[in-house]
Amino acid sequence: MRSDQLLRRFLKPFVFLIALTPAGYLAWAAFTGNLSANPLGDITNGTGDWALRFLCLTLAMTPLRRISGWNGAIKFRRMLGLFAFFYGSLHFLTYLILDRLAGLDFSETSRLSMARALVAAVSHDISKRPFIAVGFAAFALMIPLAATSTTGMIRRLGGRRWQALHRLMYVSCIAAALHYWWLVKVDVRRPIAYGVVIVALLMFRLYWARSHRSYSAGRRSGPESSTNSMSPFRSLTVRSGRKPSSSEG
Repeated sequence: MRSDQLLRRFLKPFVFLIALTPAGYLAWAAFTGNLSANPLGDITNGTGDWALRFLCLTLAMTPLRRISGWNGAIKFRRMLGLFAFFYGSLHFLTYLILDRLAGLDFSETSRLSMARALVAAVSHDISKRPFIAVGFAAFALMIPLAATSTTGMIRRLGGRRWQALHRLMYVSCIAAALHYWWLVKVDVRRPIAYGVVIVALLMFRLYWARSHRSYSAGRRSGPESSTNSMSPFRSLTVRSGRKPSSSEG
């Protein structure tokens, strides 16, 4: 069996099921009464943690491919990114429905006035509570990324514009870590750990981009200069000129 068939038939379905496990556990715990005395906090924190973890995993796929030379790693990036959006959506909906909406007065209230009250409550939180504003920004930035994750959208946008748009991923990761840090206030070890991972992954990308530009400039200046300035990762940095797939960028 070829490696791409093994990846498509077994590895990707396996990773998909593993990625669904946290959501399945939260649903099981909620319906069977196995959450703590603060079930809203359990669901909110659980979905938020997993959204941030999948953001980090998504950000790690390109460095993993470039360091290991395993091109199959990049084929998981779209799936992991969509799971980050999935858990981010659950996190936001938990806040919106179980927290804000459930706190409204339902008596003698029309749907329109209730919707206005909900928008007013969320707007008040965003304007008065910085960690909610930053978290909302992190989630909002993921929406266009999820909406344009298909191969068809890459063709419509063009490779360069698609790549430029998907650099919003970096901002979303930083905003998500900042949201977590602002939320916990006291024990900031976990948000700092996430922040360190995100900064390290972004620094690797910056280093790689600069190394690639230096190598490309050496190639354009002539064969001799190209040989002298050859990148130690040449086989991985030379590009094929094709448009990125939906799992590349």
